[in-house]
Amino acid sequence: MKTTLILTSALCSLGLAAQAQNKEVNVVSWGGAYERSQVEAYNIPFAEQTGIKVNMLAADNPATPLKAQVEAGNITGDVFDIEVSDAIRLCDEGALVEIDPAILPAAPDGTPATEDFIPGALQECAVANIFWGTVIAFDSTKFDGEKPSTAADFFDTAKFPGKRGLPKNPKRTLYLALIADGVAPDQIYEVLGTPEGVDQAFAKLDTIKGDVVWWEAGAQPVQLLADGEVVMATGYNGRFFDAMVGEGKPFEIIWDGQYMDMDMFAIPKGSPNPEAALEYLKFATATEQLANQAKYIAYGPSRKSSAALVGLFQDGKTEMAPHMPTSEEHMKTAVMDDPEFWADHSAELAERFNGWLAAN
Repeated sequence: MKTTLILTSALCSLGLAAQAQNKEVNVVSWGGAYERSQVEAYNIPFAEQTGIKVNMLAADNPATPLKAQVEAGNITGDVFDIEVSDAIRLCDEGALVEIDPAILPAAPDGTPATEDFIPGALQECAVANIFWGTVIAFDSTKFDGEKPSTAADFFDTAKFPGKRGLPKNPKRTLYLALIADGVAPDQIYEVLGTPEGVDQAFAKLDTIKGDVVWWEAGAQPVQLLADGEVVMATGYNGRFFDAMVGEGKPFEIIWDGQYMDMDMFAIPKGSPNPEAALEYLKFATATEQLANQAKYIAYGPSRKSSAALVGLFQDGKTEMAPHMPTSEEHMKTAVMDDPEFWADHSAELAERFNGWLAAN
């Protein structure tokens, strides 16, 4: 009887293993250093533990193919890494699977996920994995003597001459113009919600319009700096960190007025591998995996319990805590993304921004 049970158990295990080997999950993310950090921290250990193959796909903004696939009724991605505002919008449109936070793993000390995730990290249809910042970086070899150190310096082309790199995106340009013009970080949305505030932001942008090189993909600002096409650029802090520490580029980061946001994992309704997708989401947003990602890129984990586990960069010598956008020092002048504000104002501000770009 015992032998039969052992044999049955072994056959079941073999069957489950074979079943797992036939499974896969398609994850759509942002490419570059960020994607590499996810492969190391999430994908490799997930595949080893479950036998489920992870296919990684890159997009300039994963929310774009997600929406296109849903509208076409031809969904090929299972898990999409998207921004909070997109997660809320797509959830409201009925495009995403609702996620019960009770199914998410607790912290190592037993704290429920609902209490362990940083406020805002759990949405109805998405779970955050990282906090990241849009920051200013400059090439230190381009400046003799005093170096730029504030958002205002980014707009001071007389004192710090040279081209600037900015995203072709109102969300991450208008706020910076207001910060540089003296608006307090906690007043940004109040000011930007008025016609006068919008005029103020565009008036400030006017002062450097002729010196701007516009970028649209996350890898571009790093490349613009490396190629010498610009002397300063805004971009994602993790990309700049990878260039500085991972590749030895002579860049420095200005944290003044960083724009903070979260990235979230979401599963579209009708995904080809829904069960594997949910298992991947649960695994990737566990405490250990979120902390492990910080070994590869300078983005802050979305769980409180992960903070104490963040240690050294993969080089074995660089302390990651000082490079985190969520560090106390870097948070002092940070502007946190407000998805509700952008849900109300994104269309009108995008129209104004595009018109401003097209004007001479």
